[in-house]
Amino acid sequence: MSDIATSAFVRRDLVAERPAPVKTTGFIGVLRTRLFNSPTNILLTIVGALLLWFTIVPSVKFLMVDAVWTGKDRTACLAENAGFAVGACWPYIQAKLPQLIYGFYPEAERWRVNLTFVLAVVLLAPLLIPRLPAKGLNASLFFIALPVVAFFLLHGGGIKGFGLSWTAGLLQLFDESLIGAGQALLNLSKTSAIAPLLWAVGSLIVLVGTAISWLIFPLTWLRNQIQETGQPVWADFAITAAIVCLIAFVLGGGVRTGGRALASSIAAFIGIAIVIKLMGLDRGGLPVVATNLWGGLLVTLVVSVTGIVTSLPIGVALALGRRSTIPLIRIFSIAFIEFWRGVPLITVLFFATYMLPLFLPGNFTVDGLVRALIGIALFTGAYQAENVRGGLAAIPRGQGEAAAALGLSWWKTTSLIVLPQALRHVIPNLVNSFISLFKDTSLVSIVALFDLLGSLRASFSDPKWSTPSTAFTGFAFAGVIYFIFCFGMSRYSLFVEHRLNAHRRN
Repeated sequence: MSDIATSAFVRRDLVAERPAPVKTTGFIGVLRTRLFNSPTNILLTIVGALLLWFTIVPSVKFLMVDAVWTGKDRTACLAENAGFAVGACWPYIQAKLPQLIYGFYPEAERWRVNLTFVLAVVLLAPLLIPRLPAKGLNASLFFIALPVVAFFLLHGGGIKGFGLSWTAGLLQLFDESLIGAGQALLNLSKTSAIAPLLWAVGSLIVLVGTAISWLIFPLTWLRNQIQETGQPVWADFAITAAIVCLIAFVLGGGVRTGGRALASSIAAFIGIAIVIKLMGLDRGGLPVVATNLWGGLLVTLVVSVTGIVTSLPIGVALALGRRSTIPLIRIFSIAFIEFWRGVPLITVLFFATYMLPLFLPGNFTVDGLVRALIGIALFTGAYQAENVRGGLAAIPRGQGEAAAALGLSWWKTTSLIVLPQALRHVIPNLVNSFISLFKDTSLVSIVALFDLLGSLRASFSDPKWSTPSTAFTGFAFAGVIYFIFCFGMSRYSLFVEHRLNAHRRN
């Protein structure tokens, strides 16, 4: 038996040597398996290498090798003075850098822009790092406190009242507009063919406006009394803080569980009081810098960040409204989305800048930059609504049914189960819209707002730096800035997507 096993399974001679396996790792392995593994890939590799050679090499030569790095005027960037074919004229960028960042913002006040940038970075960085704690507090400071502080830093000015005065002013403005519309109908009824109908409608509107004026009279009287005190801002602040803290205490559960809400409200108002005191808002604040003096990277960041931050909540609300079972909300959301998606952004900017003031009351004006920001936020929000709706459609119905079986309300089901999953599905689409918005900020130059590209084009008119390579250098510099911001958003979105999809990793 052993002889048979030996003869059957034991080899008596050595096996011939076989060739070594093909290397599939390292640089050589990548070349062999990815770039030169088939005739098609070989052709594509050669075409790609030629494309890089004819684009990257000339760009590096223009920006680095043949560039001029020092100089005081255009003569340093002329070929006859440099002794070679001049590439990029970087002294021009050094001379125009303040204009490209601040526009025509007064030089003595540019520290306010720098402080705003620093505050934004300090508050944004902890939000982008997942391991850092206190995300709720940090988000509140970035999305709520920072915009208010940034407005008073960049624009300047102070406040003459607080919550109570502002509420009374808005209600009084609405009441005056309502009564004015009624008076206009009454005047029109004197010469119209449908005079009885116009007179009846106008009289009804005036009557409603008069009733509203009597209802808000105690509030307006209290506001007038506060304005006559020696410290109207602080008196209004104290009354507003007391009312808000009391409401928070009651809604938080009263004596049993309302202590935390009361403490949070008091802490928030203490922070607001510190900001008012430090910035002197009760004494007129910082000098006012009109928005027509803003420009450069400042306007680009203000428009893009405001559009990104405000468009996502608008998009989420419209997407939920489009899926609503209430016909009025659903029809309004669909009409809003389709209208704004069917209008070019240039038309939106023109309408917001030049036509919107025609629809406002005569004593009510809106700053030009604010009008552009509102138009961009609504325009981008309509596109974000479709992105979010696609994510909501991808969620199986079983998710909502399971939540309903557990007894969760619609709000909890949407905010805790459906919406987080939907937003996770559409992260690439959302970030793609953010990147497009950042690049589309250059369109605001059409309505006399000088963003980065607008300030760059304005700098070309300076004869002191008029050279053949000035325009190419400026556009290359702007392109690098746009690429840094857009590439940063793209890479961070990949990081977030990879982190949130941990359950799908192999």
